[in-house]
Amino acid sequence: MLGRVANGIFWMYRYLERAENTARLLEAGQRMALTRGVDSATREWTSVLTTLGLRQAYEMRHDDFASAHVCDFILRSKSNPQSVLAMLEAARTSARLCRSTITAEVWEAVNEGWMTLSAMLAKPVKESTLNTVLAAVRRESTLARGATHGSMLRNEAYSFARLGTFLERADNTARILDVKYYLLLPSVSYVGTPLDTGQWENVLRSLAGNRAYRWLNSGRMDARSIADFLILDERFPRSLVFCYGVMRENLAQLALAHGSETQAHEMMRAADIQLSGKSVQDVFDRGLHEFIIDFIAGNRAIADAIAAEYRFTA
Repeated sequence: MLGRVANGIFWMYRYLERAENTARLLEAGQRMALTRGVDSATREWTSVLTTLGLRQAYEMRHDDFASAHVCDFILRSKSNPQSVLAMLEAARTSARLCRSTITAEVWEAVNEGWMTLSAMLAKPVKESTLNTVLAAVRRESTLARGATHGSMLRNEAYSFARLGTFLERADNTARILDVKYYLLLPSVSYVGTPLDTGQWENVLRSLAGNRAYRWLNSGRMDARSIADFLILDERFPRSLVFCYGVMRENLAQLALAHGSETQAHEMMRAADIQLSGKSVQDVFDRGLHEFIIDFIAGNRAIADAIAAEYRFTA
């Protein structure tokens, strides 16, 4: 497979996953903002922008954190190159460049999703229709993944698609876990308060894990149990250990296809050692923030190694 084709597939799925993650985060922010006072709503929208790495860019163009302004900036603003609309367009462009490699079903899912959402985002989104738009973003991403799972050969293209999806998902889980708690809780004196509990609940909602977590933990809401669930629970498809399990399997498939391993495989094994055999107590003894920062850096290094070893720019 040509490096540029592998690159297109890898990033197509990263963009689709990132668009869905952004929609989930916006939905959680909207829910929290509607149930709290003005000051809390401002704090919640600030947290959404911080998590997405867009706060500085937003503040250069707006002097408030009104719901309409934040949502428009994140979803469709031309001044935001990381908007959901821009991600979907980038995913479609990648899909078009790789049409001879992906199946017709995958192309149709991505193309139709882009057309649907482009029409929905042609004008500023009203508060009354925000949930409909966010649900559509989630749905179109899910349809593309479903078409991939149901129609593509389990070959190199499929492996790069899965690597892009789960590398992006792991990065998203880690960033939400770090930003939503470490950066936003005013001080340690708030631990165990309704504000603390609300932040953790929003973390779970942002990652589509609220119901699963409550089912497994009888509704108990505390930092260690939630961190254990999001980092080390192999059953939850957005946990760090689950994402890395999928990445490890697909890197192994690439090694079989190419007849040799690369530096990316070695880095993946090192990352596995950092996760496997650890308890949540080990994570907190080291420091949750420090653990997450190292994870994000290692995740980025693995992505760079995959790009270099499989000649994404060739």
